[in-house]
Amino acid sequence: MRKILPTPNKKGFTLIELLIVITIIATLAVAIFVAINPAQRLADARDARRTSDVDSILTAIHQFIVDTGGTYPGNLQAGTLITQLGSAPSGGCSGTVGVCNIGVAEDDCENLTTDLAPYLRSIPLDPNIGSAAETGYAVDVDSNGIVTVTACGSEGGTTISASR
Repeated sequence: MRKILPTPNKKGFTLIELLIVITIIATLAVAIFVAINPAQRLADARDARRTSDVDSILTAIHQFIVDTGGTYPGNLQAGTLITQLGSAPSGGCSGTVGVCNIGVAEDDCENLTTDLAPYLRSIPLDPNIGSAAETGYAVDVDSNGIVTVTACGSEGGTTISASR
């Protein structure tokens, strides 16, 4: 009687099958990464913070105005040109910051830290361009007394500002 040898058991995938699966997974990963667009998500998060900061600064300025019987903080007054917030010394502000293009003759910053201390723990700083010397936020008071706070470094293509 003849002895029958068992045939080798061929379990597993061929090299071609593995390469096809790896290619499909890599294509899906790239497509998902492009759809998520992490750089845009980070820019949107920074713009959301700027929006919150603008509202906080504007609210603090209005609380100061109410508490002092109509006086504006710092050297602000009705008709003031747009002024960047910060603690830079005289002539220390750059004058052109992001979308603000301050354009004042004496590129001074307006330091509202002391006046707004009861309403804000600290003056907010722009996530990208902000420092204590130049916060990246600007204040404008028009001739009617309407206060506008603007985020100078907005990234979303629109100017982030609030007025009251």
